[in-house]
Amino acid sequence: MSRSEFDSYRPPELAEGRRKRRRGDRDGRPGKGGGRGWQNRGADGGREMPMVEDVEFSSYYGRSIVKAPPWGHEISLYLFLGGLAGGSTLLGLGAQLTERPGLRSATRLTAITATGVGGAALVADLGRPERFLNMMRTVKVTSPMSLGTWILSGFGVGAGVTAAIEVDRLTGEKLLPLGPLRRPLHAMETLAAVESAVFATPLAAYTAVLLGATAVPTWNAAGRNGLPYVFVSSASMAAGGAAMALAPVRETGPARLLALAGAAGDLVAMQGMRKRMHPVEVEPMDEGEPGEKLHRSEKLLIAGAVGAAAVEVGARFLSRKLRESKSTKTRTILRAVSAVSGVALAAASAYTRFGMLEAGIESTKDPRHVVEPQRARLAERRARGIVDDSITTGR
Repeated sequence: MSRSEFDSYRPPELAEGRRKRRRGDRDGRPGKGGGRGWQNRGADGGREMPMVEDVEFSSYYGRSIVKAPPWGHEISLYLFLGGLAGGSTLLGLGAQLTERPGLRSATRLTAITATGVGGAALVADLGRPERFLNMMRTVKVTSPMSLGTWILSGFGVGAGVTAAIEVDRLTGEKLLPLGPLRRPLHAMETLAAVESAVFATPLAAYTAVLLGATAVPTWNAAGRNGLPYVFVSSASMAAGGAAMALAPVRETGPARLLALAGAAGDLVAMQGMRKRMHPVEVEPMDEGEPGEKLHRSEKLLIAGAVGAAAVEVGARFLSRKLRESKSTKTRTILRAVSAVSGVALAAASAYTRFGMLEAGIESTKDPRHVVEPQRARLAERRARGIVDDSITTGR
């Protein structure tokens, strides 16, 4: 008869009970205890037939240990656009304070567009718009999703006001029928910019906390080992890249510096996170479609960072020449390199978010991604002498 490691937990049998079963087997009749041992004889007559065939463990009744979340590309898009909106708002506030009108307009319009499209993607994933409103009935500080709903809503108020001011300013105060509200609206510009900037960093980072709070193996491990740093760096890279592509080169110095800092932070944080994770938890990030997206993100990041650095050097050393020269050739070259590099950096950020989301979903499909890291952590705790808690006292 097949045996299991859990048989050691069975209480010892009484000798009298064993004798009754043996007597029933010898007589070819049921014992006094009602046993039917004679029916379970094997073909050789000397052992019992197993009740089930020997199987190799893979999961409980063929099901995954952890259920994959029903998230698709809408959530991946929301993860990317939330980071882009947060980083763009910070750049917009800096552009306002340093009097860079082209950069200010580009970043504010990018922020409100990303917020609108990202919110629509989130509602599309929820299925019904009222579900988003239902999450705002209470504030639950222990729930990243509850806090994220309020962060997105608070951010959208300030971003919407500053975007309306920019549209009104760009159209010569003719498009929006504001009437007597125009002057009070413009007076709120700085207050609205600061308000949205307060929510900008939480908006870029809370989605990483949300993923890390789940039981999905790769997300949970990444969340414990630095995923929020990856997402914040990725958001900085995306916002700086978008500004490089949309704003004039002479005004995008802060955007280039933010993009370069974000690219460096993304590389360092991602490599550090991978090293601290268990190799089995990292597997979905290196294999299949998620692995291809993350490798593509790294290549685009390096290419975009090199281009941004080249534009920064060119803009610094040729700034006087750019102002004095009547030819637009140099300006055109720098503008083209800036736009291409910015798009590459923004695409790298998008691939990072898409790749991480898909890697987590893939990690739920193989029980190894759950069991092996748990066993490794258990062995590590026992090696450190932690043997007196509910995790380590089992056999």
